[in-house]
Amino acid sequence: MSKNVPSGIHTIRGIMGVCHLLVDERGEAVLLDTGLVGEPWQIGLRMSRLGLKSSAIKGILLTHGHLDHVGNLAWAKRWSGAPVYAHPAEQAHIDGKSPYTGAARWCGRMERMGYAVLNYRPVRIDQCIADGDELPFWGGLRVVHLPGHTEGHCGFYSEKHRLLFSGDLFASYFFKVHLPPPILNSRPELIQGSLRKALALDAQLIVPQHYDILDGELHRRRFHALCARKLK
Repeated sequence: MSKNVPSGIHTIRGIMGVCHLLVDERGEAVLLDTGLVGEPWQIGLRMSRLGLKSSAIKGILLTHGHLDHVGNLAWAKRWSGAPVYAHPAEQAHIDGKSPYTGAARWCGRMERMGYAVLNYRPVRIDQCIADGDELPFWGGLRVVHLPGHTEGHCGFYSEKHRLLFSGDLFASYFFKVHLPPPILNSRPELIQGSLRKALALDAQLIVPQHYDILDGELHRRRFHALCARKLK
């Protein structure tokens, strides 16, 4: 079910969260993250139902390099031939070589197990992105650097739709709306600043990468309530 979002957003739901297929009026598409495992057949099926070939995908945008977001990256690049866009700080995560410290060491341990089980293969970033970059996809997407979860964690803002794709800045489920657990955050001291930065955008719609239903207005309200509790 989806509501309060513009047309062209297609949820691809995996085991750990969601990735998105964004399709514009011309039939050109981008992938926003690639998921962990099980997403490729869903992506292919959705593209087929939309009457699109894999070549319609013009870019693969990464919010960050955690395994549940890049697990299918090698497949997606091979299948579509599309370039990978990500913050340069995420290459170490994509390569499986991030120097996790503190509580986040547990994230590294879990990912190492996942790399082995999934026969994961790293991919090079083709186009490094930075805060404020304007990307020519889906009517225009602006890169919003929102570090904390990882050093190079980014969201993508559509001025046209006043919609923020917020990545893993927060998770939004009916039973619990929360920040990522401490063991998953590489730079936790930066999270409050990123929350304030996202709030300052005054987006009318927010779509995270972990949620129950696709409803941009609902997630915006939940995000504002979360910030009221968490910001000092």
